[in-house]
Amino acid sequence: MNEAVFVAPDIVCEGCAGSIQRALGRIAGVDTVEVDVPARRVTVAFDPAQTSSAKLQEALERAGFPASAQAE
Repeated sequence: MNEAVFVAPDIVCEGCAGSIQRALGRIAGVDTVEVDVPARRVTVAFDPAQTSSAKLQEALERAGFPASAQAE
């Protein structure tokens, strides 16, 4: 399992968190999605054989949450 962390400034409430969890949860290979609303951070555990951090970032943007990868 790999982990990707994204910063999405447009996360403002638990509704946003739910939207993100649903959008990313549909992607094959995603194990867990954690959204920290106050920090506006999304942490995703995923199988790199099935998806990539770039695809996760694209899915976030399609869901209406432009994001940038956070350096580990």
